Amino acid sequence: MSTRRTILSAAGAVTALAALRPLTALAQALDQVKIYYGFPAGSAGDSVARRVAEKLGGTPYSKGAGYVENKPGAGGRIAVESLKASPPDGSVLTLAPVSALSVYPYIYPKLSYKQDDVAPVSIGAIMFHGLAIGPAVPEDVKTLKDFLAWAKANPAQASYGSPGAGSMPHLLGALLGLRSGVELKHVPYRGTVPSITDLVGGQIAAAMNPSGDYLQYMKAGRVRVLATSGKKRSPYLPDVPTFTELGYPDCTVEEWFGFYAPARTPAATIASASAAINVALVDKSVIDALALVGLVAHGSTPQEMAADQKAEYERWGPLVKQIGFTAES
Repeated sequence: MSTRRTILSAAGAVTALAALRPLTALAQALDQVKIYYGFPAGSAGDSVARRVAEKLGGTPYSKGAGYVENKPGAGGRIAVESLKASPPDGSVLTLAPVSALSVYPYIYPKLSYKQDDVAPVSIGAIMFHGLAIGPAVPEDVKTLKDFLAWAKANPAQASYGSPGAGSMPHLLGALLGLRSGVELKHVPYRGTVPSITDLVGGQIAAAMNPSGDYLQYMKAGRVRVLATSGKKRSPYLPDVPTFTELGYPDCTVEEWFGFYAPARTPAATIASASAAINVALVDKSVIDALALVGLVAHGSTPQEMAADQKAEYERWGPLVKQIGFTAES
């Protein structure tokens, strides 16, 4: 995430909610809310959608608990496309990575949605991406420097998986290869789960994914996480250095998952949804559930989310051009 990122702290969330209350009173509670999520069930972001959905019931926004519909594929684009076609009444939201709105416009010339087809509601969680290696790489490879040297010496085996072509992890791997001068072959998957399955199985040498998705495998000694993408070390992997520490500052990314509504959704409804989501995100059970998958629960106002999305969009334009990736490349 951009260094210009401004996200609410828990105390800030309370202040924002107070400001939203006058608007939320204007919105009539819905019977139930559906949340599209563009990756498979079981991935880290899926936990954000499900834990928040469970907390929406009995709020000024929704009478009943929400539910999640997974629409995996195309790096999360399918879920955003589905949201675009949904009624603008707050009954349908999408949880998407910020890259779906800030990066994809640069790499998909025929992208079927635009930024103004959806409306920011609230950031949901921050994630740190990480590069991990598995049994396809010799055990004496223990650091990022070791891995890059091994990859350079073994170009036919130097592959890395990601949740999808054009996803942030894909671009991070491409940037790492570009800045290190080592060619890393990209292998796209339909989400993090299948990429890690192949990583653990030795079908690919490495993977770039949200670092929380590696935790259980790392604890079991089945993968080695070499670096993470935060400005500081991940609170869940404090012994793993950041890319910045290792000399690759362009690979500093703190990506977030955010909740979006269809464009033209009334402001009062968006405010009501944002308030309910922010209340859920400071609930201890939600914070703890997201910590288990390596995510930091964090909310925002719609305006802050929109501003940060804009900053990410401006940052990634030049980087995507340097990488040279488009959907047609």
